[in-house]
Amino acid sequence: MVGLKDTIAAIATPLGVGGIGVIRVSGANAGAIARLIFKPSKQLVELKSHYLHHGDIISPETNTILDEVLIAFLKGPHSFTGEDILEIHCHGGPLILQTILAEVIKAGARLAEPGEFTKRAFLNNRIDLSQAEAIAEMISAQSQKGLNLAISQLKGYLSQKLKAISSAVMDALVILESAIDFPEEQLTLPPSEDIAQQLQQLTDELHALLATYEQGKLYRYGIRAVIAGKPNVGKSSLLNRLVGARRAIVSHIPGTTRDFISETAHIKDIPVQFIDTAGIRNPKSTVERAGVELAWEKLSAADMLIIVLDGSEKLTVEDIEIIEKSRNQKSVFAINKTDLPHRLEEEKLSRLAPGVHSLHISAKHGEGIDALKEALYTLFINSPHQYETSQVMITNMRHKMAIEKAVHLMLQAKTALLQGLSPEFAAMDLKEALNALGEVTGKTIEEDVLDKIFSTFCIGK
Repeated sequence: MVGLKDTIAAIATPLGVGGIGVIRVSGANAGAIARLIFKPSKQLVELKSHYLHHGDIISPETNTILDEVLIAFLKGPHSFTGEDILEIHCHGGPLILQTILAEVIKAGARLAEPGEFTKRAFLNNRIDLSQAEAIAEMISAQSQKGLNLAISQLKGYLSQKLKAISSAVMDALVILESAIDFPEEQLTLPPSEDIAQQLQQLTDELHALLATYEQGKLYRYGIRAVIAGKPNVGKSSLLNRLVGARRAIVSHIPGTTRDFISETAHIKDIPVQFIDTAGIRNPKSTVERAGVELAWEKLSAADMLIIVLDGSEKLTVEDIEIIEKSRNQKSVFAINKTDLPHRLEEEKLSRLAPGVHSLHISAKHGEGIDALKEALYTLFINSPHQYETSQVMITNMRHKMAIEKAVHLMLQAKTALLQGLSPEFAAMDLKEALNALGEVTGKTIEEDVLDKIFSTFCIGK
């Protein structure tokens, strides 16, 4: 683990030109660095904490002014990291930021590693691990709902719920250990059946939390929806309609799309990556063959498929091949070209793919697009609105796996109690269950796992 006694520094704002750039410094030398490179516009008796101070950043070696800035000094432990923090708010040019950062490092700091500011906040008990991960989720949020979920996690709602459950598990463990440690004493302890019932209630709560993962994952990561079909059925026109922009070239010439085209839009606050693929048919050239092979790859990796069919024609060999190879995936049929006479055999389509929803659309004129979006939403959210009012929703696979482990162990303990086994067996399972729940908040996390988590953060956060 990198030394916590080092003073670290990094640019906290994104790369590029902007009105304001921020350099963040954290550690015991933050105040000394400020006094060395900051020249206040008014004489200061002391660098007051939690105030903005106006002045210039200078190079101590040459006394050259590098920029006119505002700085904030935040005295630990009342800061994000729990350490002394210096924030330099300068003009947002890359050269300015790099020049000032270089002076900060000369003055006694080192360049921060990815996520090291947030890691220090965790190690100094300012936040727990799930809250630290929420910060990264806020930055990468693709939808308002995803952002709201990350904020609720940052506020500690998930931590509070797991803490309450862990406390109840600990109460059960104390009872069991009392029976183990004092077998000869005449202790009045609850019956094993009562403890087992309590464990069942706690696992029910955890199961309800786990049930939110699939929907929470959608709000965090979104879904990949591949638009598939034979050439010239209107896939590119449909992509343009779904994303509300002319993203793909539309032509009456079959095989216009050779590579895949991707664009993200939102359906009821869920980010959907729509992928337009090459028309699937027997390829007529090497280039088209590569496009068709890529289309099949995208189809197999998709979260869901929009299979576009030409409603003005009967089903073809290509249509049937696509339908048969997509049987095991979530799909919806978009029967296109409603502005033309209808010839597609829908009874045959129903036999080929029973239970798959069909909608009639006109990608050219925009008819049926709203109904298609609603069908897509219903398809990837099996129970719409079920968790929309919940403040606690799991969006992180690591959290899900840790909670599932805890549930398994708690149910093992419950079984041991009901079978009348020695309380040592149940107690051992409950100890491991507490460790599993502690992995979510970082209470029992291993150092190498911790390093891996924070390595995914950006530098300066």
